[in-house]
Amino acid sequence: MPDAEHPQLRTFGRIKARPIKPRQAALLETLLPRLRVPAEPFDPRALAPAAREIWLEIGFGGGEHMAAQAQRHPDVLILGAEPFQNGVASALRHIDEQGLQNVRLQDGDARELIGHLPDASIARAFILFPDPWPKTRHHKRRLVNAETLADLARVLQPGGRLRFASDVAHYVDWALERIIASPAFRWSAERADDWRRPAADHVTTRYEEKRLGDCAPVFLDFVRI
Repeated sequence: MPDAEHPQLRTFGRIKARPIKPRQAALLETLLPRLRVPAEPFDPRALAPAAREIWLEIGFGGGEHMAAQAQRHPDVLILGAEPFQNGVASALRHIDEQGLQNVRLQDGDARELIGHLPDASIARAFILFPDPWPKTRHHKRRLVNAETLADLARVLQPGGRLRFASDVAHYVDWALERIIASPAFRWSAERADDWRRPAADHVTTRYEEKRLGDCAPVFLDFVRI
């Protein structure tokens, strides 16, 4: 377990890029404190007692997918984690413009949020286009690893679903190898189109449309056994 002398390796890169626009900066000061999840163990049901399910998006980028799913499913509470400040600011804009009441945020490492969640509290988890850390010496920083998968297995309900997507071929192979090696997950694909085409409920974002990777987007869906 990580400690002060042996901290967890970062699985994300920079936390801020261009200057944040004034309106979004204001939302960071006013809206984010109201949406931020507790910085200690908590029961997400207490945040939204009427929620049908609790979903988790790890690394929500600019928040497009998270906001769209929240709008489509107002009876679901979506927890989102993102360390990139510009992304958090963008997500807050989406939340504010759409008047979403069913989103709560962690503006930091998703692994901290997962560590604060109770067992079997999450029905769905999304890891969409995470930092691929393409250099071989940095592969150890990839989010999909045995430790993170064990943590996800703990918080996902039996029958809960995990979706991983990437447009980096090596990371797709990496993730598939590690997730199917876990006894906690079953790959749900039955035919090639199940990973070559996005599921009907997927939300395509502007980032995904840029096709910055080296292959067409691949979508891997798993079930918590």
